[in-house]
Amino acid sequence: MMDPVKRRQASAARLHAVQALFQMEAAGVAADHVLREFETYRFGEVLDGLELAEGDVDLFRRIVLEAVNHQARIDQMTDRALVVRWRIERLDATLRALFRAAGAELVALDTPPKVIISQYLDVAEAFYPDLHSPDDPDAPPLRNREKAFVNAVLDHMAREARPEAFARSRARN
Repeated sequence: MMDPVKRRQASAARLHAVQALFQMEAAGVAADHVLREFETYRFGEVLDGLELAEGDVDLFRRIVLEAVNHQARIDQMTDRALVVRWRIERLDATLRALFRAAGAELVALDTPPKVIISQYLDVAEAFYPDLHSPDDPDAPPLRNREKAFVNAVLDHMAREARPEAFARSRARN
């Protein structure tokens, strides 16, 4: 089991990676520029009086760089996971960034697919806070359809990128 501090750092790295990929697309800047900015200013940044979590810089860099290196393959996987008339271009930029970051881990890193899916569902909830009730954070999500959509796309991508991980779990059942 992973140390809780390392788990928080990995979660923060994933959140930062999605933000960086979003910024690269929105501002049209290169990966090296955004990596430098995040590493210099964003990790541990104080925002509205709250210090943001320190992230695992190595994981952050690997996710961003692998997302850039494998973007065409990841976008094709995402397209195949979407319903017939939807294309990745129709998604909002935050979801594109999220699927690209998760896709980078699926195609280039050795993180278990179930961990990737769980972690990026948490990232989606961070970007779309109305997925949880603001009055009761332990309450079930308000917008189950959106969470189910993200989960379904990530699951489809994971099964395409790492079918052997799912074949092993089927064999155990």
